[in-house]
Amino acid sequence: MTHMPGNRHTLSVVGAILLPLLLISIWQWWSLSLPANSAAPVPSKVAISFIEMIKAGELLNATFQSLSRVLLGFCLAAVLGISLGLLMGSIPPVRESLDPIVESFRPIAPMAILPIAILWFGTGTPTALAIVGYASFFPVLINTIHGVSRVDRKLVLAAKTMDISQTRILFRVIFPGALPFIILGSRLAMGVAWTAIIAAELAVGAKSGGGTSGGIGQMMFVFFAYNSDLNAIVVCMVVVGLVALLIDKLFRFAERILTPWRNQS
Repeated sequence: MTHMPGNRHTLSVVGAILLPLLLISIWQWWSLSLPANSAAPVPSKVAISFIEMIKAGELLNATFQSLSRVLLGFCLAAVLGISLGLLMGSIPPVRESLDPIVESFRPIAPMAILPIAILWFGTGTPTALAIVGYASFFPVLINTIHGVSRVDRKLVLAAKTMDISQTRILFRVIFPGALPFIILGSRLAMGVAWTAIIAAELAVGAKSGGGTSGGIGQMMFVFFAYNSDLNAIVVCMVVVGLVALLIDKLFRFAERILTPWRNQS
């Protein structure tokens, strides 16, 4: 019985590998019933397209373009969202004043501001950064405010009785206490940002950023609009999903490193 946790982990890993293989096998088996000239994507053809796109370098370039925009836009939104969240969570008058504005804009989908962003910034990287920043800002802000509200008030009062400055209380007491929620908000924000950049690149459907690629979303648009290459589109979809999974794993790892007390039981 002492090996049960290890056994469960092994079973989960095996299941995570076998289930996709089973689905791919069923997909490949189903494709055998299709006409020879069918345009439907097939696992074997998807694998060939993946190898060709890797050799050409276009897939890696497009993924790097999208990731670089997401990271820059996310970092800008995280700095603003965490800073404003700490202020709104710590100072009630600030929260009361800004909360109606935040709650008015928060339900607006990132794609809804795409036409305005294109009119203001064109179809280049600034528009991508605006979409990513807007998508990332609210999850970080809301979770930071919530994290500050969950900080033990006794710790704050104890710090004040020791005549510690408000700035030190903010960074030595409130911020560490809210850190798990800030990380959670950042993790959610990064997932939303990655989705938003792909959708924005698909919607714009043109090269942006002045590089050799407009991003993986733009690549998917080209494959659909000009080549009708569904196998290549599936390759892009798989890469988008794998990158999203990797981002989530990295944030989970960062949470374990930065908040080790949460892992203790």
